[in-house]
Formats: sequence, C-alpha cells, structure tokens
Amino acid sequence: MARYAVLLDACVLVPIALADTLLRIAERDLYRPLWSARIFTEATDAISEIHPDIPPEHVRARFVAMDEAFEDARVERWEGIEATVTLPDPDDRHVVAAAVRGRADAIVTANVRDYPTEVVQPLHIEVIHPDDFLLDQLDLAPRVVLDVLREQAGHTRRPALTPVDLTARLARAGAPRFANEARRLI
Repeated sequence: MARYAVLLDACVLVPIALADTLLRIAERDLYRPLWSARIFTEATDAISEIHPDIPPEHVRARFVAMDEAFEDARVERWEGIEATVTLPDPDDRHVVAAAVRGRADAIVTANVRDYPTEVVQPLHIEVIHPDDFLLDQLDLAPRVVLDVLREQAGHTRRPALTPVDLTARLARAGAPRFANEARRLI
C-alpha cells in the first residue's frame, strides 16, 4: 500500500477526466487518496450545478463507487479540528481538518492560494496544484502513469478517446503542463 497520503479537494473531483486520472493512479498504489463526506457533498453540488442534466443519483453513485474502491480513503471525525484552523476563507477549514485527521502528506487542490503556507507548513502538509501533482507522478513512475492514460482513454466510450484526446481534456481540466508532457511521451 502507498504510504504517501493525499487529500483530494472537491475541485479536483469535479472534472471527470481529472478525477479519473487521479484515482487510476491511486489504484496503482502511487499514493493513498483521502476525502471526506463534506468534500463529496461539495463535489456533488458542483457537478449538479455544472451538469444539471445528469441525474443526482448518477452523481451520488460516482462517489459511492469511489468509497467502495478505496475503503480506507474516507476521513471521519475531523470536525473537532476544524475550529482550530485559520484560513482566509473559513469554508475551506474542513479540508485542512480532514487532511490533519487523515494524516495526509498533501492536499491536491486547484485553489492553492486558499491554503497559505504559514498555515499548512507547521502541520507538515504540502498544498499541490493537480498539474504539479500529476507531473510529480509522471516523474516518479512514467511508465505507470502513461499506462494509466492509455487504459483510461481505452475505457472511455462516449465519446471514444485516444490518449492524446484525453490529454486535451486534462489540459482543460487544469493540468495543461502535465498534459503537454504526457502527450510528448505517448
């Protein structure tokens, strides 16, 4: 089992291509994913707002499947820690609290600025943008990550995607440098 634990913020779970890539890499034991029920609620609400045509039960099923696939990923009992966290946006405190409770090494979020270094560094938590995180994974295990992208593209049906098509989606989902590097290596 991977020892490097990463709390995935709601914003990286909303774009399906990005979430799928992150989770497939976790399945290969390159890191251990973490999340909380509140993160799932935020992601569910965002997906429903962006894609009102997707039935809510389909959105919920996605997160149920994630919990089933990663039985030890859900962080619970973080609420008591939340009040001790000071952030520019109090609505983000639950993310840091869950990361602390889950003993995360990092938080992967597109909203890096919402988590000031002076708050998370003393907690020994790194805050990483998904583009940087995926580049790190590509550096650490290039063959595994490229295999993940090929597999992911091969399983995408509506519409069918090539690995290069998938990298374009990942670029639009917030990982443009990773997409460019992966495209170069494919």
